[in-house]
Amino acid sequence: MADYNNRGEFLLEALNVRVVGQGQSIIVFSHGFGSDQSVWSRVIPSFTRAYRVISFDLMCSGSCDPTNYDFQRYATLDGYVDDLLSLLDALEIDRCAFVGHSVSAMIGLLAAIHRPNLFSRLILIGGSPRFTNDGNYIGGIDPAHMDEVFRRMESNYESWVAGFVPMALGADVPDMALQEFSRTLFSMRPDIALHVARTAFAADLRHVLGLVRVPVCIIQSSVDLSVPPAVAEYMRRHLGGPTVLEFLPTHGHLPHVSSPAPVAIAIQQLLRRRI
Repeated sequence: MADYNNRGEFLLEALNVRVVGQGQSIIVFSHGFGSDQSVWSRVIPSFTRAYRVISFDLMCSGSCDPTNYDFQRYATLDGYVDDLLSLLDALEIDRCAFVGHSVSAMIGLLAAIHRPNLFSRLILIGGSPRFTNDGNYIGGIDPAHMDEVFRRMESNYESWVAGFVPMALGADVPDMALQEFSRTLFSMRPDIALHVARTAFAADLRHVLGLVRVPVCIIQSSVDLSVPPAVAEYMRRHLGGPTVLEFLPTHGHLPHVSSPAPVAIAIQQLLRRRI
């Protein structure tokens, strides 16, 4: 293994950090569960003329060396938050916009609580402070159902992926999107995928939403079985800083995969919007 002066330097290689574009302003793209940075391949080109664009893989992704995955470190989202802040420090970034999908939306929120001056704004796609229902809170997923999901992932990962991909992406999506999401899920080591799923679905960040003072833009698919619109409304009401919510006429939990063009346009508009 190569020698590194600090963890940030190690992460630049381990997380396959990629920097493209020629603008002065900086935008960071962070993917969600089951994918890797390739999920942004049809979104990022819309930003490279005006921005310096940073993308990377979460340590759990199949594009990273699984021997670097520390089950204890990533038992909570804090390990991912530390990775994000460390890689931005290694790149000497002192101000950026952050685009995070799903679990990375929550990673971005936590990072912004720790280092609010680092982020000009957060753009969150399909984010949820809690994925499972709890009393009057409707997260979209019954906790008992999640136990069954974990059992299926553990007993037959390939079968679970085959059923999960079309459900997550929604109806009438291009075959290319189905194939791409299947590829990145299958590239994950099954035990790591299960561990990440348990971590993400056990997280409950409702109590920290009010601590976020950075401007937040929420992008929400009109139909998303994983994160219903009520969750986006909940976040809009409870975040502590200026917040806007934009619904897109898209289906599924990964609109940047199934409908990249409208997502790219929405991000561009929200980056320019006064909040």
